[in-house]
Formats: sequence, C-alpha cells, structure tokens
Amino acid sequence: MLRRLTIPKFKTMVFRRHIEDLKTKGGASCEPFVMVGSEACAFLHVPSSLEQEKEFIQKNWQLLKYILRSRDDNLLNYVENALPDKDILTRSLDVIRQSNKKQIIGCAGGNQDGQASDDSFLPGLPDDTALDILAWCCRSDYPMLSSLNKKYKSLIDSGDLYKLRRRLEIVEHWVYISCILMPWVAFDPAKGRWMTLPRVPCDDCFTYADKESLAVGTQLLVFGQELLGFAIWMYRLPTRDWSRCPLMNLPRCLFGSGSLGEIAIVAGGSDKNGCVLKSAELYNSELGTWVPLPDMNSPRKLCSGFFMDGKFYVIGGMSNHTDCLTCGEEYNIKTRTWKRIKNMYPGPNMNTAPAMRSPPLVAVVNNQLYSADQATNEVKKYVKANNSWRVVKTLPVRADCSNGWGLAFKACGDKLLVIGGHRGPQGEVILLHSWEPEGVNAEENDWSVLSVMERAGTFVCNCAVMGC
Repeated sequence: MLRRLTIPKFKTMVFRRHIEDLKTKGGASCEPFVMVGSEACAFLHVPSSLEQEKEFIQKNWQLLKYILRSRDDNLLNYVENALPDKDILTRSLDVIRQSNKKQIIGCAGGNQDGQASDDSFLPGLPDDTALDILAWCCRSDYPMLSSLNKKYKSLIDSGDLYKLRRRLEIVEHWVYISCILMPWVAFDPAKGRWMTLPRVPCDDCFTYADKESLAVGTQLLVFGQELLGFAIWMYRLPTRDWSRCPLMNLPRCLFGSGSLGEIAIVAGGSDKNGCVLKSAELYNSELGTWVPLPDMNSPRKLCSGFFMDGKFYVIGGMSNHTDCLTCGEEYNIKTRTWKRIKNMYPGPNMNTAPAMRSPPLVAVVNNQLYSADQATNEVKKYVKANNSWRVVKTLPVRADCSNGWGLAFKACGDKLLVIGGHRGPQGEVILLHSWEPEGVNAEENDWSVLSVMERAGTFVCNCAVMGC
C-alpha cells in the first residue's frame, strides 16, 4: 500500500488560519503567532481515487504559489515555467498506479528524473533547484513549511536554508523587542506581523534584572545576571527555542557590542567586581565560541559598539565612575589593532549625572552612522570627512525625559527605527517609527508608523535587529 506524510485535521485548520492571516496583510497585533511542531505528524494511507490525488496536488500547488507570490512575482513566473504541468503530473500518477510501481509519494513529490519520490521537496525538481526556490520564501512562513512533513522540518531546523539564503544574499530584517510588560516578541516589518517567542527558561533574578541583547547570525543573545552569576541565553531562529550560550572568557555587563554576519564583538564594560574593562572578545555564532581580542586603548563602560565599513567601533561611555569619554576606538579585524579617534562622539549636553544617561543611541544604515541625541531629541549624521556631526531630523518621540533609557534606535535594512512608548487617550502603547535616511528627499520626509504594540507598557527594555 502506498503511504505518504500528510497533515492531520487540526494542522489543516492551522494552515487555513495562517493563510487567511497572510491574505489580510492588515494592521499588526500582539496576538501570538502559531508555531507548529512536527510531533503530531502521522503516516496515513494514500487516497485510493485519482481525483483525491488531483485535489491533494492542487492544494499543495496553490499553497506554494501563494507563498512565492507573497515574496516575488518574478519568482512565481519562474516556478510556473519550471514545474511540470499539473495535468501531466496527475496523468503520471495514473501511469504509476497502472504499472503497479511502489513509489512513495511525499507531500512535495519528484526527484531529479521527474519521477515520484519521497526524497524531493517540490514535484519534478531536483533538490538543489527546489532549495533555491524555497530560500525565497518569507522567513515568517518557515514554521508553516516545517509542519508539512519531517523532511521539511529537518530542513528548517538544521539552519541550512538560512545558510543558502546567505549565499544568495537574501536578507529579511526582523525586530526583536522585550518590553517591561511583555516578554520577547519578534516583528516582521515586511508583513507587519508580530510573533511571540517562547519564555526564557531562566531564574527570577535574570528575568527582573537589567539585560543587554545582541543579534548575530540566526541567534539572539540576551546577557544578564542569574543568582549564580553572569549568564547568556540564546534564542536560535531555526529551532525557535532557548538554550544557554557559552560564557565569555571574561564575563561583563554595560559593554559595547555589534555584529557583522555570523560574528559579533563585545568590548569594555564592567566585570563582576565593578571594574571598568578595556578588553574585548569576538563571538562566532557558527562555532559558538568566544575568542579574546587585543585590549582597547582605554577602559570604558556604558558605551556603544557598531560595525561600519567592515571595521568595529566603540564610542561614548565612561572610563571610570565619573569621567565621560569623547574619543572613539576603531578595531581593524585584519590587522587586529585598535586606533583611537579623538572627539568622535562629543556626547549630549545634559545636566544629569553621566552614570544616569543611557549609552549612545547609534545605528548604521548603508555604512553611514547616525545617532539620537538624548538631550535635544534630534537625529544626527556622522560626517566621516571631518569627524563631525550634523542634525538631519527630529525624533518622533522624546528621549530627554528618561535620559535615553527605554528607547530603541536601530538600523533595519535601509531604514532607521525609533521604538518608544506613548501615552494617549487609548492608554499606553509602544510605537514603531520608520524613516529612510538615504531616500529621495529624505530630510523632508516624515517618520512613518510601522506598527503599534498595545499592552506592553511604555518602556523598551531590550531591542535587536536580525537580518538573515
């Protein structure tokens, strides 16, 4: 008897609901996104009639077409030309049945010879070609693909599809946010879709203490302190779960950090005794290892880090408990050397004590550095030619009322994001504002509201942007 992997009735309902959500493309909400696992997958008998086979192929065909159309119409045209005609496919099934061949027909059907096989992802296509097509699917559809069968689940969980996307230079940016009244959530700006992450399996000390976050590769790292000391929890995008990340060689907090592809660098900060550090380490997300780097020229904490033009920079912060730093430091990965840059970040003119201010709010878009001034509520652009800053925009929310804390200022592809709280007639909400600084008439264009997150308070605790 022929057998195939199929989707139980409750999974079909989840599929239908998910497709309806995709079609609406309406306003975002904080309703948790349905993540479907594979534990309920079952083996069922193939329908005995050819009409049922045709219906099965038609449904899967339309599902694939919808996913690809949501990504790129040109890609859909390519697939429609590359895939065999549905009528030919169903006639082939009839020939197989009449010749009594014991082929196992999977949800996605065909091998390199165009014959039915459970080893292929898409009908009539070799896996290499099928994977190139699947790589163009939106990342938010991966949980749905993972629920098709065990082969798809293994593909998604392995992370191989993300590596292929990297080679094909396919990048989608998601925003990961943790607010005072809400655990970690992810936001897909392209779809306007919110997804709730599983809770971090940490102790209460880690939950309620201050934390720092960093997105690198397909991982979200959250740094904090548990009852027994410093800890790093890691959320892996392919498997959608949390696990412990290896600790740094010298654990720290209040450091500057930045990521470039699969690597990240942390620099400075304070150790468990409160000593200000000048050491730095490189994290490789593919290997899960921390490698010590040469020390910076000066110790600093409450600083910010970023990559620009292939180099890592650290600006702002304090060298001790009272003195602020205006110089920056540039790390060259190839030569493994640090270079001091005088007056790279003069810092905001605020009357508050330096230790009460947030680290510099900085973001890099297309290798151009921007900062959000916590005192004047202005966006400034760094001029590389003369090591200076000029005002280009007013912030859509106030940063001065909280000395820069509770506000996120991030790069998301070609856009700048400002994420902050707002109190209005409808209550407290988090607003996601977007602006394209390098676009046509950029300085005249206003901020646009990407989404509104309700029931989250008005304070953004942590924020990171992952591009993969």
